[in-house]
Amino acid sequence: MSTSSILRGTLVLTAATFLSKILGMIYVIPFENLVGERGSALFLYAYNPYNILLSISTVGLPLAVSKFVSKYNALGDFETGRRIFKAGIILMAITGFLAFLILFFSADFLASRSIAEDSTGNSVEDVTMVIRLVSFALIIVPGMSIVRGFFQGYESMGPTAISQVVEQIVRIVFLLVSVFIILHLLKGSVALAVGFATFAAFIGAIASCIVLFIYWKKRRVYLNRQLDQQKKFNRIPIRVLFIELFRYAGPFVLVGIATPLYQLVDQFTFNRTMATIGLKDISEIAYASINFLGHKLVIIPVTIAIGLSLAMLPAITKSFTENKQKQMFLQMNQSFQIVILFVLPAIVGLSLLSHEAYGALYGLETIRVSGPLLAWYAPVALFFALFTVSSSILQGINQQQFAVISLSVGLMLKIFLNVPLIQTFGAKGAIFGTFLAVSSAVVLNLWRIKTSVSFPFKQLIKRSILIGIFTLMMSVAVLLAKYVLSFFFTYQDGRTESVIILLVGVIVGASVYFWFSYKSTLLEQILGGRIRKLDKILHRD
Repeated sequence: MSTSSILRGTLVLTAATFLSKILGMIYVIPFENLVGERGSALFLYAYNPYNILLSISTVGLPLAVSKFVSKYNALGDFETGRRIFKAGIILMAITGFLAFLILFFSADFLASRSIAEDSTGNSVEDVTMVIRLVSFALIIVPGMSIVRGFFQGYESMGPTAISQVVEQIVRIVFLLVSVFIILHLLKGSVALAVGFATFAAFIGAIASCIVLFIYWKKRRVYLNRQLDQQKKFNRIPIRVLFIELFRYAGPFVLVGIATPLYQLVDQFTFNRTMATIGLKDISEIAYASINFLGHKLVIIPVTIAIGLSLAMLPAITKSFTENKQKQMFLQMNQSFQIVILFVLPAIVGLSLLSHEAYGALYGLETIRVSGPLLAWYAPVALFFALFTVSSSILQGINQQQFAVISLSVGLMLKIFLNVPLIQTFGAKGAIFGTFLAVSSAVVLNLWRIKTSVSFPFKQLIKRSILIGIFTLMMSVAVLLAKYVLSFFFTYQDGRTESVIILLVGVIVGASVYFWFSYKSTLLEQILGGRIRKLDKILHRD
């Protein structure tokens, strides 16, 4: 396949992933308005264990199948790729069904560990129900992900991209419609509405499977023709293929569920600890504000930066394999700098506009609790992004096993420090625990990169300081804009006022930041040719 086709496929997949993330944030606004913070917390109680079991049940095989199919196709051995695909489907059907049984029958246990005994909010029965309803998606999703990996192995990103978007759209439509019907037409309970909202994952997965089946039916003739024309057969035992698959995919199962694991620690400790310090009345509001509603906001700049940064990783792997150290260092520097360039100003701006952002999107009813928590939680996003990128770079330099070690250290810190931090600082303690956990994992990853390939941090530090200076200038502009607007209204005056302040703050802050970044040539130094092309367009006679 040509370079332009590969780039086009990558762009399609990145755009689809970003669109799915945007949709995943937007639906939260009407959903939260319908069910409130306690309903959002109930939703999260189900999704945390679901996401973890989903990642464990797939054991990283979709990506590995993609790599293996691509590898053997390049060798002209299409049969081996098809054998891997069929075996992967069977394995995912088994592990998915086992994951469903585990989650369904452990729902009561998980629920009892998530809710304080004298909780005034959601009940153990409510949590048990929503966990059981979301568990059905585990029967379908693992096998579906293998099909996506198979198509990607043929460098065909369309099936994955379209199925992702369709899955998200169908899930969201079913979720919002069912919640609205139950609450407003049938006058049902919030718990029942949230239960149907979690069951939407199963409905979305079915829609995705239909899309993938249509693609398979259309391309089956072409795929079978390749098999018929094949002349070389390796006949590698399936046991040998699976050993190689698991060796490649295994270490990154845990890395892929880093955030759900941190949130699961909160799920088991947050409400109980808040109750012991006399804050049980706001514990579920605070829990949802941090791990669901707030997290949806901070993850957007992280997604954009990671998407841009991870585009460099195949090149890093190639440079490492070919021992082109100078070129590899340039690529690694660019990956880190792209994250800092986009995420640092975004999370600082979100912290400064936390009350306005939360009020504009979710309303002002709980802003006294939720606004400050969002301000504290936003900076953690930078370390989420750095952990993902540094872990992927470790994969590129054949040090992926260390990412499991760094994550384990961070998780242990979260487990041991979460309760005392909440007891000391209240709801903010959970945020401090996550910050210490993720930042420690990032530091360990950077240390390993440094010691493994002697990566020089000098340029990264210098440009990070410059980005920090521009971010400071941006902060002054945002605060000044808020001060001027305060003579007319504040976020406390209503949701519309919050939207106006948020829009003005974002426009002013982004304009100042990117103007300084552009004029100083920082954008060109980090993004290279993309900015040079833009500069030619802007200055064309």
